[in-house]
Amino acid sequence: MTSSLSSFFLTAKVGKTSLIMSLVSEEFPQVVPYRAEEITIPADVTPERVPTHIVDYSAIQSTIYNLSLCPPSPYRVPVILVGNKSDLVEHSSMETILPVMNQYTEIETCVECSAKNLKNISELFYYAQKAVLHPTGPLYCPEEKRMKPACIKALTRIFKVSDLDNDGILNDNELNFFQRTCFNAPLASQALEDVKNVVRKNVIDGVCDNGLTLKGFLFLHTLFIQRGRHETTWTVLRRFGCDDDLELHQDYLFPLTLKIPPDCTTELNHNAYLFLQSVFDKHDKDHDCALSPEELKDLFDVFPYMPWGPDVNNTVCTNDEGWITYQGYLSQWTLTTYLDVQRCLEYLGYLGYSIISQQESQAAAITVTRDKKIDLQKKQTQRSVFRCNIFGDSGSGKSGFLQAFLGRNLMHMSYYAISTAYVYGQEKYLLVNFDVLSDADQACDIVCLVYDASNPHSFEYCARVFKQYFMDTKTPCMMIAAKSDLQETKQLYALTPLEFCRKHKMPPPQAFTCNTADAPCKDIYTKLTTMAMHPWVVGHSADLKSATFWLRVSVGATVFAVLGFAMYRVLLKQR
Repeated sequence: MTSSLSSFFLTAKVGKTSLIMSLVSEEFPQVVPYRAEEITIPADVTPERVPTHIVDYSAIQSTIYNLSLCPPSPYRVPVILVGNKSDLVEHSSMETILPVMNQYTEIETCVECSAKNLKNISELFYYAQKAVLHPTGPLYCPEEKRMKPACIKALTRIFKVSDLDNDGILNDNELNFFQRTCFNAPLASQALEDVKNVVRKNVIDGVCDNGLTLKGFLFLHTLFIQRGRHETTWTVLRRFGCDDDLELHQDYLFPLTLKIPPDCTTELNHNAYLFLQSVFDKHDKDHDCALSPEELKDLFDVFPYMPWGPDVNNTVCTNDEGWITYQGYLSQWTLTTYLDVQRCLEYLGYLGYSIISQQESQAAAITVTRDKKIDLQKKQTQRSVFRCNIFGDSGSGKSGFLQAFLGRNLMHMSYYAISTAYVYGQEKYLLVNFDVLSDADQACDIVCLVYDASNPHSFEYCARVFKQYFMDTKTPCMMIAAKSDLQETKQLYALTPLEFCRKHKMPPPQAFTCNTADAPCKDIYTKLTTMAMHPWVVGHSADLKSATFWLRVSVGATVFAVLGFAMYRVLLKQR
């Protein structure tokens, strides 16, 4: 918290101006002005390193502050009850004041002081600052003597994020990581044992297998608050992104606005994928490389809402039970980053990416690719995600082509499909989607024009779309002769599909069908990814049209698919 504070002194003729003057001059003023000027104490001389703005209100300027007359308000203003001129009495008045403090929950603390003797002057303003920075109200209900639901919810999320192996216990390593994260110092072994012993003595099941359970974690923070150490709990909450209302701060969820220039895209970097893999592993409790509905719900338990709906299962790879696989999980994160990077930053914030990965913010997880025009000039690309837009007439087989990429049939429907493809040993993501024609739909890495080989009127639509939108662009295009399992029919167009492709320097039409007993062949998607990676070849060389080129691609894809499966089995055993 970096904004200034304001301390108000509202009751008349009790020495409030003398208190301010004694604080500033460090001596009792012989001549006291009617009202002290507004004063700002610099941040570097306050314990909390926050500037403090002090305003002296006289009785004429404001009514006397009477707690019993204040109406209830959702905006709780903390109050410090001050007994000044303690030098004029022989006995403490705290016994008289304590019942008042218990009656009004706005009162954070009581303190006796003397402006004349400089007794507790600095402490008074420290308590005032602390009451604003670390208020009790949002955390604790003194009437019920327990933490408020919002505080419990926030601390529960922090516990789950800190539980790196998701076993429901913070072991010594996790506790020390938590301690370093929040307070920049680990706990000594004896200190850890002392903490756990306190929990053992007070809470059943607070410690399990020598680790701290959620129940024990919440008890410790309740104890901190009850003992007046609110700053400990507030430090933890703010380190994990909470604002004064115990909601995740917008600056934490959206650390900066990434500027995405035209022809640039957003991708997750290597460290981000490692983090997401660790999140998957800790929630894949049965180690089957897929997330069941219960495991997926547990993963997103730190979110305020469920971010993935049923449509995700139709967009990425799933297993035979319809559960999102390891590959599908990473694919969905890749899709979110590509289409809506701000949402990706938000999601990573809920998972605690910047904290667990020890990065300044979630923005460290994002790579903004260079301008596509530079890729064309240099004839190489560093991108890992390529977008393929599908166009075709109604009933041409677009949906079947999209779902076949995920190894499925037409029982599933979605506008997007994303998975991996290997091109010369490099793993790339291919995002396939179709929609109505718009300027946004034309911004892609490759165009896929699908026509029904059994419908004589189907090809004409593809030819018209190509000539109207893509003929004069540098975007690679490929014709797909869908439903090739049916009897091929002559297309009612001036040129045959093959002649059309030759005229416009496109690869020949690729026969495709998803009506097979086995999973549809994925070679065609490798070809699409290869063309997307090498757009400078299209229209300038016959290489993409040669059988040798596609043979190299197919062999490369097969080899790396085998290697990938072998690595998958190794990783599965390790998990």
